[in-house]
Amino acid sequence: MAEATKLIHKYLRHDKKFPHVWCPGCGNGILLGSLIRGIDRTGIEKDDIVIVSGIGCSGRLSVYVDFNTVHTTHGRALTFATGIKLANPKLNVIVIMGDGDATAIGGNHFIHAARRNLDLTAIVVNNNIYGMTGGQYSPTTPYGAMAATSLYGNIEHAFSIAELAVMAGAGMVSRGTVYHAAMLDDLIEKAILRRGFAVVEVMSHCHVQYGRRNKMGDAVDMLRLQKESAVRAEKAAQMSEQEMRGRFTIGVLADREMPVYTEEYEKVRKAAKEMMDGGRKAEGEEAKAQGKRRKRENEGQARHAEI
Repeated sequence: MAEATKLIHKYLRHDKKFPHVWCPGCGNGILLGSLIRGIDRTGIEKDDIVIVSGIGCSGRLSVYVDFNTVHTTHGRALTFATGIKLANPKLNVIVIMGDGDATAIGGNHFIHAARRNLDLTAIVVNNNIYGMTGGQYSPTTPYGAMAATSLYGNIEHAFSIAELAVMAGAGMVSRGTVYHAAMLDDLIEKAILRRGFAVVEVMSHCHVQYGRRNKMGDAVDMLRLQKESAVRAEKAAQMSEQEMRGRFTIGVLADREMPVYTEEYEKVRKAAKEMMDGGRKAEGEEAKAQGKRRKRENEGQARHAEI
Protein backbone atom coordinates (compact mmCIF):
# COMPACT_ATOMS: atom_id res chain seq x y z
CA MET A 1 0.00 0.00 0.00
CA ALA A 2 2.82 2.40 0.83
CA GLU A 3 4.45 1.73 -2.56
CA ALA A 4 1.15 2.32 -4.38
CA THR A 5 0.66 5.60 -2.54
CA LYS A 6 4.18 6.66 -3.49
CA LEU A 7 3.48 5.99 -7.19
CA ILE A 8 0.19 7.86 -7.03
CA HIS A 9 1.82 10.99 -5.62
CA LYS A 10 4.81 10.71 -7.96
CA TYR A 11 3.04 10.17 -11.27
CA LEU A 12 -0.54 11.45 -11.00
CA ARG A 13 -1.90 15.01 -11.02
CA HIS A 14 -3.91 14.11 -7.96
CA ASP A 15 -4.28 17.68 -6.77
CA LYS A 16 -5.81 18.96 -10.01
CA LYS A 17 -7.72 16.45 -12.11
CA PHE A 18 -9.46 13.96 -9.84
CA PRO A 19 -12.05 12.50 -9.47
CA HIS A 20 -11.77 11.03 -12.98
CA VAL A 21 -14.55 10.89 -15.57
CA TRP A 22 -14.51 7.12 -16.23
CA CYS A 23 -17.46 4.94 -15.29
CA PRO A 24 -17.02 2.92 -12.07
CA GLY A 25 -15.43 -0.41 -13.02
CA CYS A 26 -13.96 0.83 -16.32
CA GLY A 27 -10.78 -0.89 -17.47
CA ASN A 28 -9.07 2.45 -18.14
CA GLY A 29 -8.34 2.81 -14.43
CA ILE A 30 -6.54 -0.54 -14.39
CA LEU A 31 -4.55 0.49 -17.47
CA LEU A 32 -3.58 3.75 -15.78
CA GLY A 33 -2.17 1.78 -12.85
CA SER A 34 -0.24 -0.54 -15.16
CA LEU A 35 1.12 2.42 -17.11
CA ILE A 36 2.63 4.20 -14.11
CA ARG A 37 4.00 0.95 -12.67
CA GLY A 38 5.57 0.04 -16.02
CA ILE A 39 7.10 3.50 -16.40
CA ASP A 40 8.42 3.43 -12.83
CA ARG A 41 10.22 0.14 -13.51
CA THR A 42 12.07 1.63 -16.48
CA GLY A 43 13.74 4.25 -14.30
CA ILE A 44 13.15 6.93 -16.95
CA GLU A 45 12.84 10.45 -15.58
CA LYS A 46 9.40 12.05 -15.84
CA ASP A 47 10.71 15.02 -17.82
CA ASP A 48 12.03 12.64 -20.49
CA ILE A 49 8.58 11.13 -21.12
CA VAL A 50 5.79 12.49 -23.30
CA ILE A 51 2.28 10.99 -23.16
CA VAL A 52 0.21 11.69 -26.27
CA SER A 53 -3.47 10.75 -26.42
CA GLY A 54 -6.31 11.12 -28.89
CA ILE A 55 -10.05 11.45 -28.37
CA GLY A 56 -12.19 8.92 -26.53
CA CYS A 57 -12.46 7.49 -23.03
CA SER A 58 -8.80 6.45 -23.09
CA GLY A 59 -7.83 9.91 -24.36
CA ARG A 60 -8.53 11.32 -20.92
CA LEU A 61 -5.65 9.31 -19.48
CA SER A 62 -3.07 11.93 -20.49
CA VAL A 63 -4.90 14.47 -18.34
CA TYR A 64 -4.30 12.51 -15.13
CA VAL A 65 -0.57 11.76 -15.41
CA ASP A 66 2.22 14.11 -14.38
CA PHE A 67 4.44 13.94 -17.46
CA ASN A 68 4.82 16.11 -20.54
CA THR A 69 1.38 15.52 -22.06
CA VAL A 70 -0.46 16.33 -25.28
CA HIS A 71 -4.21 15.70 -25.68
CA THR A 72 -4.70 15.72 -29.45
CA THR A 73 -7.44 15.41 -32.06
CA HIS A 74 -9.33 12.24 -32.98
CA GLY A 75 -7.19 9.75 -34.87
CA ARG A 76 -4.13 12.00 -35.02
CA ALA A 77 -2.28 11.05 -31.84
CA LEU A 78 0.39 9.17 -33.81
CA THR A 79 1.03 12.10 -36.14
CA PHE A 80 1.58 14.48 -33.22
CA ALA A 81 3.79 11.85 -31.55
CA THR A 82 5.83 11.43 -34.74
CA GLY A 83 6.54 15.15 -34.89
CA ILE A 84 7.56 15.25 -31.24
CA LYS A 85 9.92 12.29 -31.63
CA LEU A 86 11.56 13.61 -34.79
CA ALA A 87 12.00 17.04 -33.23
CA ASN A 88 13.60 15.60 -30.09
CA PRO A 89 14.64 11.92 -30.48
CA LYS A 90 15.85 11.79 -26.85
CA LEU A 91 12.27 11.89 -25.56
CA ASN A 92 10.41 8.67 -24.75
CA VAL A 93 7.04 9.12 -26.46
CA ILE A 94 4.08 6.97 -25.42
CA VAL A 95 0.82 7.15 -27.38
CA ILE A 96 -2.51 6.15 -25.81
CA MET A 97 -5.37 5.41 -28.23
CA GLY A 98 -8.71 3.65 -28.30
CA ASP A 99 -9.64 1.00 -30.87
CA GLY A 100 -11.70 3.48 -32.90
CA ASP A 101 -9.14 6.26 -32.50
CA ALA A 102 -6.28 4.03 -33.68
CA THR A 103 -7.86 1.84 -36.36
CA ALA A 104 -10.77 3.86 -37.80
CA ILE A 105 -10.02 7.55 -38.42
CA GLY A 106 -6.40 6.93 -37.37
CA GLY A 107 -6.01 3.60 -39.16
CA ASN A 108 -3.76 4.82 -41.94
CA HIS A 109 -1.45 6.55 -39.44
CA PHE A 110 -1.28 3.36 -37.37
CA ILE A 111 -0.35 1.19 -40.36
CA HIS A 112 2.36 3.54 -41.60
CA ALA A 113 3.81 4.18 -38.13
CA ALA A 114 4.24 0.41 -37.88
CA ARG A 115 5.66 0.18 -41.42
CA ARG A 116 8.21 2.89 -40.69
CA ASN A 117 9.09 1.31 -37.33
CA LEU A 118 9.00 4.69 -35.62
CA ASP A 119 10.58 4.73 -32.17
CA LEU A 120 7.27 5.10 -30.31
CA THR A 121 5.27 3.10 -27.80
CA ALA A 122 1.65 2.70 -28.94
CA ILE A 123 -0.89 1.50 -26.38
CA VAL A 124 -4.24 0.71 -27.98
CA VAL A 125 -7.17 0.18 -25.60
CA ASN A 126 -9.60 -2.24 -27.26
CA ASN A 127 -13.05 -2.26 -25.66
CA ASN A 128 -14.90 -3.21 -28.89
CA ILE A 129 -16.99 -0.02 -29.00
CA TYR A 130 -17.01 3.77 -29.26
CA GLY A 131 -17.68 4.27 -25.57
CA MET A 132 -17.48 8.03 -25.08
CA THR A 133 -19.64 9.12 -28.02
CA GLY A 134 -22.64 6.88 -27.46
CA GLY A 135 -21.83 3.27 -28.19
CA GLN A 136 -21.43 3.17 -31.97
CA TYR A 137 -19.78 0.04 -33.36
CA SER A 138 -16.03 0.35 -33.96
CA PRO A 139 -13.55 -1.52 -36.20
CA THR A 140 -13.12 -4.10 -33.41
CA THR A 141 -16.80 -4.72 -32.62
CA PRO A 142 -17.36 -8.44 -33.17
CA TYR A 143 -19.57 -9.67 -36.01
CA GLY A 144 -23.16 -9.92 -34.82
CA ALA A 145 -22.66 -7.73 -31.73
CA MET A 146 -25.16 -5.06 -30.78
CA ALA A 147 -24.26 -1.36 -30.76
CA ALA A 148 -26.02 1.98 -31.05
CA THR A 149 -25.42 1.90 -34.81
CA SER A 150 -26.00 -1.85 -35.29
CA LEU A 151 -29.42 -2.43 -33.75
CA TYR A 152 -29.81 -5.70 -35.65
CA GLY A 153 -26.27 -6.91 -35.04
CA ASN A 154 -22.98 -5.77 -36.55
CA ILE A 155 -22.55 -7.03 -40.12
CA GLU A 156 -18.86 -6.05 -40.39
CA HIS A 157 -15.93 -8.21 -39.36
CA ALA A 158 -13.54 -6.98 -36.69
CA PHE A 159 -9.91 -5.96 -37.02
CA SER A 160 -7.38 -7.90 -35.00
CA ILE A 161 -5.24 -4.97 -33.89
CA ALA A 162 -2.16 -6.88 -32.73
CA GLU A 163 -2.02 -9.05 -35.85
CA LEU A 164 -2.54 -5.94 -38.00
CA ALA A 165 0.48 -4.34 -36.31
CA VAL A 166 2.57 -7.48 -36.87
CA MET A 167 1.73 -7.60 -40.59
CA ALA A 168 2.31 -3.84 -40.98
CA GLY A 169 5.89 -4.26 -39.73
CA ALA A 170 6.01 -3.10 -36.10
CA GLY A 171 9.20 -4.12 -34.31
CA MET A 172 7.44 -5.38 -31.18
CA VAL A 173 3.79 -6.33 -30.73
CA SER A 174 2.07 -7.66 -27.63
CA ARG A 175 -1.42 -8.07 -26.24
CA GLY A 176 -2.61 -8.05 -22.66
CA THR A 177 -5.84 -7.61 -20.73
CA VAL A 178 -6.84 -5.44 -17.81
CA TYR A 179 -7.65 -8.66 -15.93
CA HIS A 180 -4.02 -9.84 -16.23
CA ALA A 181 -2.74 -6.61 -14.67
CA ALA A 182 0.66 -8.00 -13.58
CA MET A 183 1.37 -9.17 -17.14
CA LEU A 184 0.21 -5.81 -18.48
CA ASP A 185 2.73 -4.01 -16.25
CA ASP A 186 5.46 -6.17 -17.76
CA LEU A 187 4.31 -5.72 -21.38
CA ILE A 188 4.20 -1.94 -21.04
CA GLU A 189 7.65 -1.83 -19.45
CA LYS A 190 9.12 -3.95 -22.27
CA ALA A 191 7.41 -1.83 -24.93
CA ILE A 192 8.79 1.43 -23.51
CA LEU A 193 12.33 0.06 -23.38
CA ARG A 194 12.11 -1.48 -26.87
CA ARG A 195 13.70 0.39 -29.77
CA GLY A 196 11.29 0.93 -32.66
CA PHE A 197 7.52 0.84 -32.91
CA ALA A 198 6.24 -1.17 -29.94
CA VAL A 199 2.51 -1.88 -29.80
CA VAL A 200 0.57 -3.06 -26.76
CA GLU A 201 -3.03 -3.95 -27.47
CA VAL A 202 -4.96 -3.84 -24.21
CA MET A 203 -8.15 -5.89 -24.13
CA SER A 204 -10.43 -3.89 -21.86
CA HIS A 205 -14.18 -3.72 -21.28
CA CYS A 206 -16.95 -1.18 -21.59
CA HIS A 207 -19.68 -2.67 -19.43
CA VAL A 208 -21.89 0.42 -19.91
CA GLN A 209 -22.04 0.90 -23.69
CA TYR A 210 -21.03 -2.58 -24.87
CA GLY A 211 -21.73 -4.97 -22.01
CA ARG A 212 -25.31 -3.83 -21.37
CA ARG A 213 -26.34 -3.96 -25.01
CA ASN A 214 -24.90 -7.44 -25.42
CA LYS A 215 -26.17 -8.76 -22.07
CA MET A 216 -22.65 -9.56 -20.85
CA GLY A 217 -23.19 -8.56 -17.23
CA ASP A 218 -21.33 -6.02 -15.16
CA ALA A 219 -17.64 -5.09 -15.03
CA VAL A 220 -16.76 -8.15 -12.92
CA ASP A 221 -18.50 -10.48 -15.38
CA MET A 222 -16.62 -8.94 -18.29
CA LEU A 223 -13.31 -9.21 -16.45
CA ARG A 224 -14.09 -12.88 -15.80
CA LEU A 225 -14.70 -13.33 -19.54
CA GLN A 226 -11.24 -11.91 -20.27
CA LYS A 227 -9.76 -14.46 -17.90
CA GLU A 228 -11.60 -17.30 -19.65
CA SER A 229 -10.93 -16.11 -23.21
CA ALA A 230 -7.23 -15.19 -22.99
CA VAL A 231 -4.58 -17.79 -23.83
CA ARG A 232 -0.89 -17.14 -23.24
CA ALA A 233 1.18 -17.16 -26.42
CA GLU A 234 3.23 -20.22 -25.43
CA LYS A 235 0.08 -22.29 -24.92
CA ALA A 236 -1.73 -20.86 -27.95
CA ALA A 237 1.12 -22.03 -30.19
CA GLN A 238 0.26 -25.64 -29.23
CA MET A 239 -3.49 -25.28 -29.80
CA SER A 240 -5.48 -25.90 -32.98
CA GLU A 241 -7.54 -23.27 -34.79
CA GLN A 242 -10.67 -24.99 -33.52
CA GLU A 243 -9.43 -24.85 -29.92
CA MET A 244 -8.65 -21.13 -30.27
CA ARG A 245 -12.06 -20.22 -31.66
CA GLY A 246 -13.64 -17.52 -29.51
CA ARG A 247 -10.34 -16.95 -27.71
CA PHE A 248 -7.39 -14.62 -28.18
CA THR A 249 -3.66 -14.74 -27.54
CA ILE A 250 -1.93 -12.67 -24.87
CA GLY A 251 1.77 -12.03 -24.40
CA VAL A 252 4.46 -11.02 -26.89
CA LEU A 253 3.35 -11.80 -30.45
CA ALA A 254 6.33 -10.36 -32.33
CA ASP A 255 9.77 -9.13 -31.32
CA ARG A 256 12.18 -8.50 -34.17
CA GLU A 257 15.16 -6.26 -34.81
CA MET A 258 14.57 -3.87 -37.68
CA PRO A 259 15.98 -0.50 -38.75
CA VAL A 260 14.42 2.22 -36.61
CA TYR A 261 13.01 5.17 -38.54
CA THR A 262 14.18 7.86 -36.15
CA GLU A 263 17.75 6.53 -36.28
CA GLU A 264 17.68 6.28 -40.08
CA TYR A 265 16.21 9.78 -40.27
CA GLU A 266 19.10 11.09 -38.16
CA LYS A 267 21.58 9.54 -40.62
CA VAL A 268 19.86 11.28 -43.51
CA ARG A 269 19.84 14.57 -41.60
CA LYS A 270 23.57 14.33 -40.88
CA ALA A 271 24.37 13.37 -44.48
CA ALA A 272 22.35 16.32 -45.78
CA LYS A 273 24.09 18.67 -43.36
CA GLU A 274 27.52 17.41 -44.40
CA MET A 275 26.60 17.86 -48.05
CA MET A 276 25.35 21.39 -47.41
CA ASP A 277 28.42 22.22 -45.33
CA GLY A 278 30.61 20.76 -48.05
CA GLY A 279 28.78 22.83 -50.65
CA ARG A 280 29.25 25.97 -48.60
CA LYS A 281 32.95 25.15 -48.17
CA ALA A 282 33.33 24.61 -51.90
CA GLU A 283 31.52 27.86 -52.62
CA GLY A 284 33.77 29.63 -50.15
CA GLU A 285 36.92 28.19 -51.75
CA GLU A 286 35.63 29.11 -55.21
CA ALA A 287 34.93 32.66 -54.01
CA LYS A 288 38.46 32.89 -52.63
CA ALA A 289 39.89 31.61 -55.91
CA GLN A 290 37.84 34.13 -57.87
CA GLY A 291 39.05 36.89 -55.56
CA LYS A 292 42.66 35.88 -56.17
CA ARG A 293 42.07 35.80 -59.93
CA ARG A 294 40.50 39.25 -59.85
CA LYS A 295 43.40 40.51 -57.75
CA ARG A 296 45.92 39.15 -60.26
CA GLU A 297 43.94 40.61 -63.14
CA ASN A 298 43.76 44.00 -61.43
CA GLU A 299 47.48 43.91 -60.69
CA GLY A 300 48.19 43.00 -64.32
CA GLN A 301 46.01 45.82 -65.56
CA ALA A 302 47.78 48.24 -63.21
CA ARG A 303 51.22 47.21 -64.50
CA HIS A 304 50.03 47.53 -68.09
CA ALA A 305 48.72 51.02 -67.38
CA GLU A 306 52.09 52.06 -65.90
CA ILE A 307 53.90 50.91 -69.03
